[in-house]
Amino acid sequence: MTSLSIEEHTVTDRASGPYAITTGPDGALWYTLVHAGRIGRLVPGGEPTSHRIDPACGPTIITSGPDGALWFTAYRTHRIGRITTDGVVDEFPLPSGCGPFGIAAGPDGALWFTETAANRIGRITTDGRVTEFPLPVTGAFPSAIAAGDDDGLWFTLNQTNAVGRIGTDGAVTLHPLPTEAAAPVGITAGRDGVLWFVEIAAGQIGRITTDGRITEFPLPDRAARPHAVAIDGNGTPWFTEWGANRVGSLAPDGTVAVHDLPTPGSEPHGIALGPDGAMWTALETGALARVAPAADDG
Repeated sequence: MTSLSIEEHTVTDRASGPYAITTGPDGALWYTLVHAGRIGRLVPGGEPTSHRIDPACGPTIITSGPDGALWFTAYRTHRIGRITTDGVVDEFPLPSGCGPFGIAAGPDGALWFTETAANRIGRITTDGRVTEFPLPVTGAFPSAIAAGDDDGLWFTLNQTNAVGRIGTDGAVTLHPLPTEAAAPVGITAGRDGVLWFVEIAAGQIGRITTDGRITEFPLPDRAARPHAVAIDGNGTPWFTEWGANRVGSLAPDGTVAVHDLPTPGSEPHGIALGPDGAMWTALETGALARVAPAADDG
């Protein structure tokens, strides 16, 4: 097994809560500070900076948009936010109480997002026009969302134990999970035309093909509470174990490898492939952790 180097980089105080992370078009890491109402930026090897937004908004998931800006969900104030790479912020209001959470760029030049409290999938154009699509179930708590290579958007339904797909025409298909009460959360597109997702309550990693075939991979620690998943430069899925203070990866043969984070109780949430080729994860206790083969560091 390849040995890993895991380095923690403090980016804020313990109360601010780094939550989600992505690589921006400017070659920097961008991350949400969910408890501080700020968006952070870190160029690997540099010093962190952050931009203030509404302190009460609860910025959650962040992604690169088709317009060269970063887009994020403001869960507590029910808005979609946009921030340019030089820090200019715009926010677009949504219906009250909808609870936007996941967001991803779609194949149609718009951003698509989940409304956890309203059982809807939303679409917002880069000039702020919003369309909403109701789901055919109630109490579903749609969570993360990702663009597949089939021109659809794929999302997790945390409370109805399914993975869904919505086409750009608004047509929705649901795929129930084999494991009951698995509570899927994070989802991401793989390099081989499949989607990968995590089952936070079942302690499993899931794989779904675009025709709906699902495979589940149990983790060594079923109580680890996997939270987010991302793909590295080789196409390998990496995930965070929020409840066990670890990150892990899944080999093509289904073998799972997990790695302890240096600081106990660091609460890893989001994970992303960084601009330096390493995996980076957001630790809610105030840091970003860089995960790479030890050889990368000489």
